[in-house]
Amino acid sequence: MYTELCSWENLLLAYRKAAKGKRGHPNVAAFEYRLEDNLLDLQAALLSFTYQPGDYHSFYIHEPKRRLISAAPFCDRVAHHALCNLIEPIFERLFIPNSFANRVGKGTHRALDCLQTLARRYRYALLCDVEQFFPSIDHALLRQELLLRVVDRDVIWLVDRILASGVGVLSEVYRMVYFPGDDLFAALRPRGLPIGNLTSQFWANVYLNPFDHFIRRELGCKAYLRYVDDFALFADDKETLWRWKKALQQRLARLRLTIHPMAQPRPTAEGLPFLGWVVYQQKRCLKRRKGVYFQRKLRVLLRAYSQGEIPLEHVSASVQGWVNHVRYGNTIGLRKAVLGQSVVLAGPRRRNA
Repeated sequence: MYTELCSWENLLLAYRKAAKGKRGHPNVAAFEYRLEDNLLDLQAALLSFTYQPGDYHSFYIHEPKRRLISAAPFCDRVAHHALCNLIEPIFERLFIPNSFANRVGKGTHRALDCLQTLARRYRYALLCDVEQFFPSIDHALLRQELLLRVVDRDVIWLVDRILASGVGVLSEVYRMVYFPGDDLFAALRPRGLPIGNLTSQFWANVYLNPFDHFIRRELGCKAYLRYVDDFALFADDKETLWRWKKALQQRLARLRLTIHPMAQPRPTAEGLPFLGWVVYQQKRCLKRRKGVYFQRKLRVLLRAYSQGEIPLEHVSASVQGWVNHVRYGNTIGLRKAVLGQSVVLAGPRRRNA
């Protein structure tokens, strides 16, 4: 498997996936300028086991929740794609159908469709999300799960390199949690996956896959779905959901994870907040803070355009992306309110215009 991972065909495919939609970025353009040399250097480093990931560039985003994003150098992103090209198909067939994040043919809108379908069938839902999910992922437990399916030790060597490069990246946003049986050395356990890595997104599904099967098989909950660390269970009575909540808390403790304690059963008829929406049985409404966030972002973009800092295409792409997202809900009035108030001012003319 490792020989195939390091092959020219796989590395070239990995580059194309990593560069998709980003070829205008300076670091991607610089890599492409000497594409063959850079891929050969990466191949040589992988084959000689001298590959060493570079430093992350970390920054905060507000969408609207504050998150610490850690971007790896582009060469490392190519290596991440090369690895996932090989091991992702092994695990994909093990994932449950109702795991919707970072998978081909799934995504946010399909998760919302599934949630709404289940909301029409059941009276109550238990919505949960994992506290400090990416900062809490335990490297030893993740590695143990990967070793069950990946038998090539050379591939595991690359996994270890990537895991080690992320140790401490999210330490400033992690609040230590102790579990039964822990001693003081538990604080030194390597943990955390950088938000922004392709490997982190894939490994998040690997890490929670046993939990998905526990809910479906051992709890017997057939009406269940998950999107990254947000998940929902459905039933026709609250007592069942309260019993399930206690069981899933105990199961998550084995993964050194906790859920927000305020999670409790709620009637599906009253609307379910999920992935930035409030999903009712017959309609979907975008959360107010999501609309306010985009409105503020649009004002900033229009101001930058009027001052000649960005082209009009940049503004149009942002608006089209937002419209393509919110059109999956009952948002005609919202779109008119947000876009109807926006005035595009002419940018400064160029001298040769």
